[in-house]
Amino acid sequence: MKLTILKEYLNEAIQHVSKAISSKTTIPILSGIKIDANYSGMTLTASDTDISIQNFIPIEKNDQQVIDLKQPGSVVLSSKFFVEIIRKLPAQQIEIEVKDGFQTTIRSGSSEIQLVGLDPEEYPVMPGIEEDRTVQIPSDLLKSMIKQTSFAVSTNEATPILTGVLWTITGGKLKFIACDRHRLASREMNIDAPEDFALSNVSISGKTLNELAKILPDQNTLIDVVFAENQVLFKMSSVLFYTRILEGTYPDTSKLIPQSFQTELVVNTEDLIAAIDRAYLLSREEKTNIVRLVMREDRTIEISSSSSELGKVTEELAAASLTGELLRISFNSKYMLDALKVMDSEQIQIGFTGAMQPIIIRPDAISTMLQLILPYRTTS
Repeated sequence: MKLTILKEYLNEAIQHVSKAISSKTTIPILSGIKIDANYSGMTLTASDTDISIQNFIPIEKNDQQVIDLKQPGSVVLSSKFFVEIIRKLPAQQIEIEVKDGFQTTIRSGSSEIQLVGLDPEEYPVMPGIEEDRTVQIPSDLLKSMIKQTSFAVSTNEATPILTGVLWTITGGKLKFIACDRHRLASREMNIDAPEDFALSNVSISGKTLNELAKILPDQNTLIDVVFAENQVLFKMSSVLFYTRILEGTYPDTSKLIPQSFQTELVVNTEDLIAAIDRAYLLSREEKTNIVRLVMREDRTIEISSSSSELGKVTEELAAASLTGELLRISFNSKYMLDALKVMDSEQIQIGFTGAMQPIIIRPDAISTMLQLILPYRTTS
C-alpha cells in the first residue's frame, strides 16, 4: 500500500474510530486500527467487540483531492501510537507506505516514522446486518435524547441490562428509558417511522450511546438506524457505528410513575439549580449528597444541607406556584442536579405523592421528557 492523504481528513477519521478502542482488550489485534485503501478511498475500522466504528474517506471531496493512491492495500496499526503521531505530524500532506511484513513508513514534512504493522486478515470481519428494519432519526434530536437519559443508567455491571438505555418504538413514537433503581430518565419523540414499525426490549449501553453522541452531527441531519437481531447500526454520511444489543429483558418501569400528585411545585429552573448546587457543596463533604427541601405556607421553599464538620447551607426560593400538601423531602442532590441540567425550559414542574414516594420532574405538564428520583428517609 502506498498513498498520500490530507492530514485533516485522516486525523478526523482516526478520532472517530478510536472511540471503539478498548484499553482492556484481550485480543491484541483489536488494540489496532485497520486501514483499507482502494481506488474509491480509505476505510478505517476499530472495534472492541461491543462496538465497531468504520470511517470512509473518499478519494475526492468537495472538488478537492483528499487521497493520492499509488498502490491499494491494507494494514493494522497500533492505535496507541498511530492516533497521537498523526495528530502531531508537522505537514498537511501525510504519506503512508506499507512494505513486506506490514512494515509501515509514515512521512510528513521532515518527519519519518517506522511502525510495525499487523496482518489485516487477522482482523475480525464487521457484522453483516440485514437492512430491512430501518428508521431515520434527526441527528440533533437523537443527540439530545441521549443527553437527557443516558446519565441515569446504572454503573453496576452486576445488572448489565440496567447499564443500557431502553429503546421502544410504537405508533411512530421513539421512547428512551434509563433507570438505575434510584432514578429514572425518560424522553419520547415522534419519528418518521411506518405506523406498523414496532420495537421493544432493545437496550443499548449508555456508555456506548455517549460515544455515539460525540460523533453525531450537531445539525439536523437524518441518521439511518438499522435494527438487527443482536446489533444496531447507525449510518452517518461517512461513518458506520455498530453496537451490540444488551442481553436480557428490561424491567417494566411504568408502575414507578404516579399518574396524579398530592403536591405540585413550579419553580424557576436556573434558580433551583443554583440553590441545590450550593447546598451540594456541603452534602458532598459528608459523602451523602443529601439535601433537604421544605415547603412553606407563604409559597416559598427552603433548600438546605449540613456538615457536622463544616456547618450548614440554607437557601430560600420563591415558587411560581405551590399547591397541595406541604412536605419535607430529602433527596440525592447530585441526582437532582443531573436531572435539572438537561431540562431545556425556564421553569420546571415537580410532582410529589408523599414524602417517601417518587419525585417527578418535567419541563411542563404536557412534556415528553420526565425525570424521576427516589427520596431519602432521614432521621431529622
